[in-house]
Amino acid sequence: MSNPSLLILAGDGIGPEVMAEVQRIIAWFGDKRGLKFDVSEDLVGGAAYDAHGVPLHDDTMAKAQEVDAVLLGAVGGPKYDVLDFSVKPERGLLRLRKEMDLFANLRPAQCFDALADFSSLKKDIVAGLDIMIVRELTSGSYFGEPRGIFIEDNERVGINTQRYTESEIDRVARAAFELARKRSKKLCSMEKANVMESGILWRDVVTEVHADYQDVELSHMYADNGAMQLVRAPKQFDVILTDNLFGDLLSDCAAMLTGSLGMLPSASLGAPMENGRPKALYEPVHGSAPDIAGQGKANPSACILSFAMALRYSFDQGTEADRLEAAVEKVLADGVRTADLMQADGGAPVSTSEMGSAIIAALDASL
Repeated sequence: MSNPSLLILAGDGIGPEVMAEVQRIIAWFGDKRGLKFDVSEDLVGGAAYDAHGVPLHDDTMAKAQEVDAVLLGAVGGPKYDVLDFSVKPERGLLRLRKEMDLFANLRPAQCFDALADFSSLKKDIVAGLDIMIVRELTSGSYFGEPRGIFIEDNERVGINTQRYTESEIDRVARAAFELARKRSKKLCSMEKANVMESGILWRDVVTEVHADYQDVELSHMYADNGAMQLVRAPKQFDVILTDNLFGDLLSDCAAMLTGSLGMLPSASLGAPMENGRPKALYEPVHGSAPDIAGQGKANPSACILSFAMALRYSFDQGTEADRLEAAVEKVLADGVRTADLMQADGGAPVSTSEMGSAIIAALDASL
């Protein structure tokens, strides 16, 4: 049997630095746990534009369609701000999501005990927080037509269309219900059914799908109230299901409850392939951080935890995912910190590679 395949797209800014630590983790699982991957690498974002004049080459797109999972670092940087919208680095990521049909974006917001003081909220509100936001990723107002900037009555008009089909809502709802079944069996669906027809359809379809998941408790909430409740009492939620636009906003809000974007992974999942594995792309939530690129200051934890999500959702290695997540948590509990996690009296921060080495040491100790 061949090894599972993984395409690494390190991207721009701190992407190559954090991805280098992930590759060390991948090598550790091969050497110490007999879990080997066929790893290939390619370019995306600004790096791809510099090499090919496009943010994602067709050959790279073809590779992404063939592998079991894609692991992406980050894209973008100020040097690309002058480019036409059609070739900006972010368009490479959007193309991956769209052409791989990665319709379910999983954004965990977990507050590690050692980092509870980093949240802007009181410790007792966020300590132990463990939320999963499931965001529809390939439709809605980011992709709906018509869209663009037009001239009407001698003035410019910007148009984006919020559009959802019944089947698009159905499939992401089922993904969220399946996930809720494996967690606390509680799902809150968020939309704006009070003012948007797409929200009415969203609520109707989610309610219909719930008939197949009666063991899961379903509630509905308007998305604006959801944002308020995330700040007021976030631990009332377990799995949150929402659309593309609201998911973008709500997941970033939930992310900051944890205190640091540098700790947050994500997964984007699609339909099952012939081998039964879902098409999948894993990436940290943080951006390319060009201001610290190349300085060894970046926190690799979010990218490493993204690989843990790949172990869990693409490779059926839940026990090994637990092992890796526990190693990261132990390192934090031991007080090892990159610069983004330092408090004023916290001592000297470790480098990107030193954080990677600490996590590997914790993995060794788990054997």
